[in-house]
Amino acid sequence: MLDAAYLIVGLLVLVKSADWLVVGASDLAQRFNVSPLVIGLTIVSFGTSMPELVVTLLSGLAHKPDLAIGNVIGSNICNVLLVLGVAAIVQPLKVRDSTLVSEIPFSLTAAVLVGFLANAALFTKNPDLTISQLDGVILLGFFLLFMLYVYKVSRNSHYFDGQETKKQTRFRDTFFLIAGIVGLYFGGEWVVTGAVGLAQTWGVDDAMIGLTIVAIGTSSPELFASVVAAMRGETDIAVGNVVGSNIFNLLWILGLTATVVELPFEVVSNTDLIMVICASVMILLAMVTTKKRAVLRWHGVLFVSLYSAYLTYVVTRV
Repeated sequence: MLDAAYLIVGLLVLVKSADWLVVGASDLAQRFNVSPLVIGLTIVSFGTSMPELVVTLLSGLAHKPDLAIGNVIGSNICNVLLVLGVAAIVQPLKVRDSTLVSEIPFSLTAAVLVGFLANAALFTKNPDLTISQLDGVILLGFFLLFMLYVYKVSRNSHYFDGQETKKQTRFRDTFFLIAGIVGLYFGGEWVVTGAVGLAQTWGVDDAMIGLTIVAIGTSSPELFASVVAAMRGETDIAVGNVVGSNIFNLLWILGLTATVVELPFEVVSNTDLIMVICASVMILLAMVTTKKRAVLRWHGVLFVSLYSAYLTYVVTRV
């Protein structure tokens, strides 16, 4: 009963917090003439990735590597297929060319890099696969490169939508932004607490919990933030949030956790990593095969359907 209460209250907090975060981020972009895409790739992505950071880091410290890795990989799959899928159903997601040629390929590269590092031991015929502390440092290095890229983009982008900037105090902008991030953190934590409690009652293993319930729970902030952004017409924030969060998850969160404690890697997780790579490729294909360079509603339906099929596979595999 308590677990169900955590789950419900957490979801309610996530809904309101996501709205505040998008409002604060959008106003911040207008105030400083920064592209909403840059805000989505940084502040919104960082805020919505906080649940993943907490769960993954604490799971690693608790010697629950399957839960830690499963959460990161599962969240990335959920972000693309469920979050982006639902957001596209609400509002077709047209993005800038930079997203197509830079951010999404960088997210794809991050997934390939994690797969290479996790399986590097195979080249030495070592049966014990692991994401080592050195691997963690390498991932953090690539994350630094990504942040330098975002910094360069922010300096070169001067955003103006042709409308008069809203006359709001800096305090109000800051309040919405901070309250949204804090609310997403606690809401995500409560969702995970309730979901994990219910899953443990059902007697399922760590990997399955991480790839399904915990992944969906920790991706709830991304889901609500991107859907609300799409409803408000802020499609750059909606897409930037998903792409940025996936990069944060693979490079920053997994890199930081592996630097603190080595994470044993199961061969079966390669199937899930391949799914992350395929999902990223699907975004690219969806955009390059349409004249509007957008993720359309029918793409969204396809993404959500594929995610349902993936969940069925994870739950039923032995």
